Amino acid sequence: MRKLYFLLPGTDGKFACGGLWAELKTVNLVQQICSAEVVTYRQRETGKLFIDDLLKEKNLDDVIFVISWGFDIAKLVTKLKQYNVVYHAHSAGYKFQLPSSIPIITVSRNTMGYWGQKCPDSLIYYLPNQISDEFKNLNIQRDIDVLVQARKSSEYLMKELIPELHKKCNVFVVNSYVEDLPGLFNRAKIYLYDSAEYWAQQRVSEGFGLQPMEALACGCQVFSSVNGGLSDYLDPGFNCYKIAVYSQEFDVQRILNLLESSVKPTLPEQFFAEYRYENIIKRLQVILDELNEFFDHKIQQPSNIQSLTKMRLAKLLTRSIYFKIRKKYFRGL
Repeated sequence: MRKLYFLLPGTDGKFACGGLWAELKTVNLVQQICSAEVVTYRQRETGKLFIDDLLKEKNLDDVIFVISWGFDIAKLVTKLKQYNVVYHAHSAGYKFQLPSSIPIITVSRNTMGYWGQKCPDSLIYYLPNQISDEFKNLNIQRDIDVLVQARKSSEYLMKELIPELHKKCNVFVVNSYVEDLPGLFNRAKIYLYDSAEYWAQQRVSEGFGLQPMEALACGCQVFSSVNGGLSDYLDPGFNCYKIAVYSQEFDVQRILNLLESSVKPTLPEQFFAEYRYENIIKRLQVILDELNEFFDHKIQQPSNIQSLTKMRLAKLLTRSIYFKIRKKYFRGL
């Protein structure tokens, strides 16, 4: 089995974010199956390989480069065009194309559908992000009525809804790194998450939306947007509540009603099984086996399926219009 090199711009400072932590967690999972290592390409880091040094090696046929940092993908594809490359897709909506020689592993079905439409001749897989076992319901007394993390939250949430809720219940706003996030989720009765506005500004999609899933696993009642990858698992009215609905008053009413309700539904553990280690490691084994089979085949066989390029789409559309006109006006000829 080929060794995997996970390409990251860096692993600290300005590169610290949810996407980085998710990618590093994936590296750890892959290392349970085969050899894998982090390679940086924007900054050199002690104890880690740097891409320019690595590419000086002559024989890299038996390795796979895993790229994931959305805004850098186009440049990396060009730089690595002669090598085995896999795109680990989190968000969707970036303005780049991928050749069919690059398989795609998506973290949500929402993203898988995007690439399934955009690259119909590519090898595509679904591998959800892992929810660590530490995120579980401890069944302890909850002293926070409403919990919200400021990062990625909408202006409506922070400037309108939260100030109004502050007047009526105990609201805790997180605006810095939390050492014990499972513990904090277990203290909260309701968790608010509204990222649609943030991702619309970024012009890409919510890749997975880890926090609402982690909050649900800890027994929180979740009010959330359902954009992008959140739509994979959030089901308003059944396992969560939709946030930012019609009016601030309606949101406040529903939140307060839930706080006063004696019924506190919890999700069965089987709901989270898809995102736990046991399932993900099994899926990962299958995906890695098939990737190696694909790259073995690629050595012997060039691609011969036409890609769905803009030019080909234009030709198909023109042909379709031609046949419709012919059928309508020249049927008797």
